[in-house]
Amino acid sequence: MTGRSPMATAMRTHACGDLRADHDGEEVTLCGWVAHRRDHGGVTFIDLRDREGVVQVVCHPEEAPAAHDVAQSLRGEWVVRVTGTVRGRPEGMRNPALATGDVEVAATAIEVLAASKTPPFVIEDRAEADELLRLEYRYLDLRRPEMTSILAMRHLVTRIMRDHLDALGFVEIETPLLGRSTPEGSRDFLVPARMRPGTFFALPQSPQQLKQLLMIGGQDRYYQIVRCLRDEATRADRGFEFTQLDIEMAFVDEEDIFAVIEPLYARIIRETQGVEVPVPFPRMTYHEMVDRFGSDKADLRYDLELISLADVFAGSGFNAFASVAADGGLIKAIRAPGGAALSRKELDKLVEDAKGRGAAGLVWIVVEPDGELRSPVAKFLSDEERAAIVARTGAAPGDLVCIVADAPARANVALDGLRRDLAVRLDLIPEGTWSFCWYTDPPLFEWSEEEGRWTSNHHPFTAPRSDDLTPETATSRAYDLVLNGFEIGGGSIRIHEAAMQERIFEVLGLPEEEVEEQFGHLTRAFGYGAPPHGGIAMGLDRLVMVLAGKDSLRDVTAFPKAQSGADPLTGAPAPAAPGQLEELGIAVTVAPDEEEVSR
Repeated sequence: MTGRSPMATAMRTHACGDLRADHDGEEVTLCGWVAHRRDHGGVTFIDLRDREGVVQVVCHPEEAPAAHDVAQSLRGEWVVRVTGTVRGRPEGMRNPALATGDVEVAATAIEVLAASKTPPFVIEDRAEADELLRLEYRYLDLRRPEMTSILAMRHLVTRIMRDHLDALGFVEIETPLLGRSTPEGSRDFLVPARMRPGTFFALPQSPQQLKQLLMIGGQDRYYQIVRCLRDEATRADRGFEFTQLDIEMAFVDEEDIFAVIEPLYARIIRETQGVEVPVPFPRMTYHEMVDRFGSDKADLRYDLELISLADVFAGSGFNAFASVAADGGLIKAIRAPGGAALSRKELDKLVEDAKGRGAAGLVWIVVEPDGELRSPVAKFLSDEERAAIVARTGAAPGDLVCIVADAPARANVALDGLRRDLAVRLDLIPEGTWSFCWYTDPPLFEWSEEEGRWTSNHHPFTAPRSDDLTPETATSRAYDLVLNGFEIGGGSIRIHEAAMQERIFEVLGLPEEEVEEQFGHLTRAFGYGAPPHGGIAMGLDRLVMVLAGKDSLRDVTAFPKAQSGADPLTGAPAPAAPGQLEELGIAVTVAPDEEEVSR
């Protein structure tokens, strides 16, 4: 006999997924949804599903005629309560695809708890339902075993985080959702303050300033798993709402932050994927990562490293490359082993994709079996240039060389996309590989064309690497953690001295009155003894997305918004009632887009 199930309640003894061979002979009561009903030779079989799994229920007309009569009436997604006896499945009838596949429950009684209408889509992992339909009926979509498994993984990840940080002396502290609007890089969501008409709270983009104040407040090691909100364009790996593991530590440098994060994330991979990840994680500077891979989110599971050819084409007769070299642009190549097998249609698609990412174009060169180079531009290249391309890239017969020449920003975007495309097309990504890498020392400032001034690359409280605050050259003590080509977290050592913070504000061109208005609460705190401190924010949604092998955050969030930013389930956002607006002293000056509201 087995012990009491932790899932036992007044209505059930076990969850459906609990049952195993050692429950043989036990009388059990289960509650769940009818996933399938099958009739074979007068015997009715029910696949009963709950959050913990699926178990087969057998209803014999001779053994339990009343239960069999009820089973005959059941339809998909009806909620039932089943009482019966656990027994081993007959030899040859076991189902290794199910955790409960060695047993079945011979029903003695079935009670219908709730009937169900026919669902708008089949509730199975292989269901090909439109995403908007699945989001509109998300409560049905959540019944799919895949969604249940993902949410269970998310729970496991957060439990590991709490266990790990608790053992290291961290204290979980909540910070408020209602604060003031400050420039943090994205638009704030504003909340009208009814008690103070004409004023607004802002929902937090992150608890950045508050966690620094916690360090000034002597709390030493803080964390929380916190919901953050940013009013910015949505995409597959970014939405209005997101959850992050927020960490701040006093009296630390970068190595202390890394020493907390690395074993935590190695443990997460071990416990969710069954793979050991070596620590410490590799590191490279921001500039090295961008130079070698074209991105600060480089996927390092495969090589395809960028190779500079700018010197090869300086003064070349091939004007498309020579002009880029003369203007100080990038001319970089990727050698794709075995890429010569790609069809002409596939090669042309690479060119179109590079243009779609903003580059002027892409040149492809195939190394033939005899060593000759085949390319639409082959006739424009000198013998010396051809030889230099082969020697510099190490290209061998059967390889493909792709070259992009353009201004650095456009070239890097195109090359990063090209690396990712080639890795998939040529099957170069090792299965079950988890490749972490830190990048460090990114630029402290970046030029904003929109604002016509220098802005903070991270946020204005990031400590500089040195006393050099020249916007074009200054670097910061910031760091990001990249996993399989996704940024999963980032942070920095913070400024803790008022004088340095004032210098940063000066470079940013912020007037004293603006600094006082927006940041006075923090800068005043620096005058009361601020410890050296630093921290990091690790994205939970994106991490689970990568762990689950999904392409969208919507696949790993219980109740996500659609790509448009609307909620098909509840109809949010929606117009407010006139009485609400009047009470808040707000007048709406634009008519709602009825089509968008309906979505």
